[in-house]
Amino acid sequence: MGELVRDTKSTLHMQLKRQRAALFDKLDGVSERQARWPQTASGTNLLGLLKHCAAVELGYFGSTFGRPAANLSVPWGDEDDNADMYAAEHESTASVVAYAHACFAHADTTIEALDLGAEGSVAWWPEDVRRCTLEQILIHVALDEARHAGHADILREQLDGSTGLRGPGDNLPTWTIEQWAAHVRQLEEIADGSHR
Repeated sequence: MGELVRDTKSTLHMQLKRQRAALFDKLDGVSERQARWPQTASGTNLLGLLKHCAAVELGYFGSTFGRPAANLSVPWGDEDDNADMYAAEHESTASVVAYAHACFAHADTTIEALDLGAEGSVAWWPEDVRRCTLEQILIHVALDEARHAGHADILREQLDGSTGLRGPGDNLPTWTIEQWAAHVRQLEEIADGSHR
């Protein structure tokens, strides 16, 4: 039986890595067009979610702890403060994936080098709450990425019906297409009847 007790830092880091893996997995098997395709009124798309999470980690585990990456930069700026949420014309899926791997590697280096109590300062937070610890940032970023991994789950399902983690921990029933369709019809009937 494996070791059941993990220290807080390795547990938080493991959870962060799981969210990253989910974001990468949702790009597996989609075309370049599908990866970029805006699926919400605000343009949310699979590739943009990965790019956003990579840039967020670069900031939080870079400059926040005085550890900026020499060859990486965040994509937003004065001209387009939403540039982290989509792949620009000159960026391919492969280049965004490579950027994400590099950002996550930089974040891992910071996480591994510092203790949970290591202090940092988040320049874009209000001055009175700017000071933080690595533990606070690990929790903050892991929760944020979990939210975005959930977005990616829904976007991927809308693209091609692919659902769940498709691996250890998958918690969806193994229903046929017909069973899922019947389930959706049942939910529609419940929703239609809820106004009574």
